[in-house]
Amino acid sequence: MTATQGKPNLYLSMPHPCSYLPERSSTIVFVDPQQALDTHSYAHFVQQGFRRSGELVYRPYCQDCAACIPVRLPVQRFRPSRGQRRVWARNADVRVTVRPPAFSAEHFALYRHYQAGRHPGSTMDDPDPGKYIGFLRSTQVETEFCELRTRATKTSSRARDGELLGVAVTDVLPDGLSAVYTFYNPDERTRALGVYAILWQIAEARRRGLSWLYLGYWIEQSPKMAYKKNFRPLEALRDGRWDTLAGDRP
Repeated sequence: MTATQGKPNLYLSMPHPCSYLPERSSTIVFVDPQQALDTHSYAHFVQQGFRRSGELVYRPYCQDCAACIPVRLPVQRFRPSRGQRRVWARNADVRVTVRPPAFSAEHFALYRHYQAGRHPGSTMDDPDPGKYIGFLRSTQVETEFCELRTRATKTSSRARDGELLGVAVTDVLPDGLSAVYTFYNPDERTRALGVYAILWQIAEARRRGLSWLYLGYWIEQSPKMAYKKNFRPLEALRDGRWDTLAGDRP
């Protein structure tokens, strides 16, 4: 059914099981997949709390639940905690290289290792390369695959690439970066690579002179989302307005 008239059209999905609160059902409102978006129109949707999965630009729209709260970080105001500073120092040997959003067998192998370690048996744990790249890449927006590697070593006359530790899939918007999805080696627990990837994206947004890092949805009742509250000050979109979460105000 059509949820909103106008251009572009928005549609409402059928109810389906919620991925984060298993006892609940979920519906999403999504942009007409047949309607092309440019970077600015996509950025407008992100500013209104939308996310993307592949080509699908969507936002939760549940009649009896408002648990999914869009959040973003004002990168110029961010100050790392002591633990986050330790994570940054612990990964001093990591080099990040921005790659185009193309299929890589090395990336895919790491993605499968990550899903098997973190989400075994889920719909994400799928050996299909087409579904993998279709989930992460969009033909309509500027996306970067940011490789996290240990620094290259030199053997005899040539340099060897370091070990691939993770990939942070990031959309580039006029006002910020959007953290789409990050996967990494789940065996490298002491590195806290998920935290490091966000810290790097914050630093990269600052370097580019951008204002925000969009972090998707925070769900207070979901342990999977708890880490987002550790990046402060965190802004939440409620009733059409971005405001600093209570407890994060100076």
